[in-house]
Amino acid sequence: MAHYIRKRRTLHWPITLSAALMGLNVTLMICWIVLFAQLNSFGALAIGTVAFAVILVGLSFYLFLTIKEIQLNRRQANFVDSVTHELKTPIASLRLYLETLQLRQLETDRRDEFYTVMEQQLHRLDTLINQLLEVGRLDAVGHDEEPEELPLLPLLQQCARSACTRHQCSLENVFRFEGRPVVVNARPIVLEMIFGNLIDNAIKYGGQDPQVVVEVATLPRGQILVRIIDNGEGIAPELRKKIFRVFFRAGDELQRRQKGTGLGLYIARTLVDSLKGRIRVQPRNDHPGSVFEVELPGQIVE
Repeated sequence: MAHYIRKRRTLHWPITLSAALMGLNVTLMICWIVLFAQLNSFGALAIGTVAFAVILVGLSFYLFLTIKEIQLNRRQANFVDSVTHELKTPIASLRLYLETLQLRQLETDRRDEFYTVMEQQLHRLDTLINQLLEVGRLDAVGHDEEPEELPLLPLLQQCARSACTRHQCSLENVFRFEGRPVVVNARPIVLEMIFGNLIDNAIKYGGQDPQVVVEVATLPRGQILVRIIDNGEGIAPELRKKIFRVFFRAGDELQRRQKGTGLGLYIARTLVDSLKGRIRVQPRNDHPGSVFEVELPGQIVE
């Protein structure tokens, strides 16, 4: 609780102080104008008015920068909370299973089940650590590989299979793929990171029984459009641009129902930008859900 009180005070005092100083500045400016207008000292009136205007602009700019800094600090605090939770949960699970295996003689089926769960938790840890490392080297991702003409539909299907394995669901029951065969000139790891994050989110934030449609279409001027459509609750209009910021996750970490670090969409956006593409999110028209759209340079397979 003290942590969140501290954050509220950090937001409250700079805004209050800036508002008070701006109000004082405006009051002094009015008094200055009235005084020198009565004295017919128009030179001093002009100089003073300009000076007060510059101070007012400076205070406004300071307030703007302060609010941005506070918002970044809040996102970083949420990020630390989420990473801490993401690290502690699989570690605690692994410790419990290891202690059980050491203290008890289990039947073969039960022991195999434990090993499977432990492998999943290790994979979860590995994914988190890799994601954290990837953020620090996004500019260099895939530079040890040469760009290739990659068929996009098979790559999307492979990303979907990997996501289904992580979330323990059936590819056939969750995904539907639509579109023509196309190729994109890119490094494989870059496309895998972009669509792996988006497809994983489509399952994670989908409905209780997630249903995901992946559409591939062509646009004029040699562009490929990939649409990943989920059946979740959707994203509020005021958050549709913010979700691509680093560390951003809506709400407080202690009240969150889905695990994550707030890095996946930032990674996807950064890599899409590096490919001279565009990424955005739209609401579904037919029922609740989100549509993530990615435009990339590409071409149809003849």
